[in-house]
Amino acid sequence: MESSGREPVLRKSSSKSSVIDSIKGCKLSGMKIPKDELRKKITMPEYLRFAIRDAIAAKDVDAGKQHYDGNDGGDMSPLVATDSPLVVFVNSKSGGRHGSELKSRLQDFMGDEQVFDLQNVKPHEFVQYGLACLEHFADLGDCCAKECRERLRVIVAGGDGTVGWVLGCLGELYKKGREPVPPTAIIPLGTGNDLSRSFGWGGSFSTKWKAAIKRILDRAIHAPVARLDSWNLVITMPAGAELDTPHALKQTEEIIFDKDLDKEGHLPEEVSCYQGVFYNYFSIGMFSCHLSY
Repeated sequence: MESSGREPVLRKSSSKSSVIDSIKGCKLSGMKIPKDELRKKITMPEYLRFAIRDAIAAKDVDAGKQHYDGNDGGDMSPLVATDSPLVVFVNSKSGGRHGSELKSRLQDFMGDEQVFDLQNVKPHEFVQYGLACLEHFADLGDCCAKECRERLRVIVAGGDGTVGWVLGCLGELYKKGREPVPPTAIIPLGTGNDLSRSFGWGGSFSTKWKAAIKRILDRAIHAPVARLDSWNLVITMPAGAELDTPHALKQTEEIIFDKDLDKEGHLPEEVSCYQGVFYNYFSIGMFSCHLSY
């Protein structure tokens, strides 16, 4: 069994951190939030929204290129980057009927292209194609895309398992040198919502939709960043042996261990490998993230 080194992540810094993902936490605000002003802050320019949508749908970063071309090449465009671009991942099966209803209301507020139903778009697909599309435009000289990518924030609407799933996928950005890793906020729709409680997002979401949605979106763009420790756990055992694993551990391809790693005894020639990501926060025990897509 191997526990990997911890991975830094949220913002670029001069020294390494023991953290993989960030979660934004803050207190409720009683002030009135102007709807149009908030929408303007979080909604990306149309050509970027459509490019991300098409890239994910086609599972091809270049599928969104037509929108870049139609915008006269990014840096030639008069468009400016959104102050605090947001994307929301919603587990429409969480919270009873509330997950599906919340998704519809968010889409009405900020557009379909920035609200992803996890039943249809998986977080690793967003990372692999959607974010990569923004990065591709930035490499072509699109200043608007570059700034939107750097300022991007994420909200996850679901339970602890859903949040962990998204955090695990976003953590791959650090491993691949694709920083910054977007800070993540939570709309609690699960049963326990321990992770959400620990970081100040509460144990449930108000069904007074109109005011609650505006508050949570506003909090997501102004909240301070907190840090969350994570471990990558790898288990190897002789091939053929049965292992009753928790949901967080999934069988994976054979892992090649570091030659300098201390080992006790001899490893069998054929092994089965299991891997999972675990998070630890202000609670009892460990919070796990499943790896199934």
